[in-house]
Amino acid sequence: MEERILLLLGLLKVQSQHGYQINEFIERNLSRITDMKKATAYATLNRLHQDGYISVRTEQEENRPPRKVYSITEKGEMRFWELLRTSLAEVGQMTLPGDIGLMFLDHLPHEEALSYLRARLLKLEEQIEMYANIPYHGPQSSIDLTVDRRLRLLQSDRDWLTETIDRLSQFET
Repeated sequence: MEERILLLLGLLKVQSQHGYQINEFIERNLSRITDMKKATAYATLNRLHQDGYISVRTEQEENRPPRKVYSITEKGEMRFWELLRTSLAEVGQMTLPGDIGLMFLDHLPHEEALSYLRARLLKLEEQIEMYANIPYHGPQSSIDLTVDRRLRLLQSDRDWLTETIDRLSQFET
């Protein structure tokens, strides 16, 4: 939740925006970094407004329907800086998809378990390819740091999974 708040406050720190702009930016530019859905973004924006971190004004252009424009408040800027510093300095609890499934791998027949791990490896390779092909944004780009981190984590997971499949394959029946 804190990461989502940081994201929204950070986007509003750059400029005031209406909800559609925020969601379009997230979907178009950050969908590989965050899985925040539109409904979650709007619910979080409402909570941030209730807590005084953002202000909302209604704007209407010509005969278009009115829309809400969100802006960060002074209190919101202070919260942004606090969350940013915490996010960069702390190590959170890492929960990875599939860890629970790995705990029960022995419940499947050996060959079936290996087939699922191999399928997972193929999906990892696809994700690695996708991140490796994201255009470079420049030497000072924070986006490049995020993409590089994701890419390296995926590569590390691929290497671990390859070694695990090799190790388990030695015990084929």
